[in-house]
Amino acid sequence: MIDPLHPSDAELAIQPETGTGELRLDLARRLTAEALGTALLIIAVIGSGIMASRLSPNDIGIQLLENAAATAGALVGLILIFGAVSGAHFNPVVTLVDRLLGTVTTRDAGLYVVAQTVGGCVGAVLANLMFELPAIELSTTTRSSGALWLSEVIATVGLLLVIHGCVRTGKAAAVPFAVGLWIGGAYWFTSSTSFANPAVTIARTLSDSFAGIRPSSAPMFILMQLVGAGLGYALIRFLYPHNLSEDPHE
Repeated sequence: MIDPLHPSDAELAIQPETGTGELRLDLARRLTAEALGTALLIIAVIGSGIMASRLSPNDIGIQLLENAAATAGALVGLILIFGAVSGAHFNPVVTLVDRLLGTVTTRDAGLYVVAQTVGGCVGAVLANLMFELPAIELSTTTRSSGALWLSEVIATVGLLLVIHGCVRTGKAAAVPFAVGLWIGGAYWFTSSTSFANPAVTIARTLSDSFAGIRPSSAPMFILMQLVGAGLGYALIRFLYPHNLSEDPHE
């Protein structure tokens, strides 16, 4: 029986919202869940951004509120749907940290990242088409400054701590809601509006809309997200120091 307060690494590997999902399904099904989940997440991000700019063309604040609310709500639903299937990563930095923690294999991690990126790009195309825009329209929105890069580090670290703080303290069921709240809030308290996801960043280059990012701006965003992943991993190990395969009270 799994000890909810002191899960082992093997047990973390099949938690609903980390590792590979508690249903322990084959890789093909898990990759499909990661691709589909990331595609639907991008559809929510880009689609709500386009809708917001049309509904509230003269108020950027309202546009951001609408975009943030739709993204946060979609995240909750998607993690609830796919968590038990694949772990509901939908994000290469989540997968990378799980690999460093030993809850996914190198092969699975690499394939997860490919599935997430491909799924995100397909989602961007579908979002554009839903609003009668060109299927692929490279963004012209420049997002390049030290403040934005710092924001991406902070947003990524916070996301990882939210996930692992819940899972490693027996609150895995709260992850969908905690992640949705973090991302929804981080839209507002970070100057970058909290991309915190390399696959999402790549996909958002394909839509010249409210949620887009110019392709030339994407590499630094991704680099800062990877920096955030490294810091997040270190903090997870520091804040949860026990070897989780052993009883820390022995």
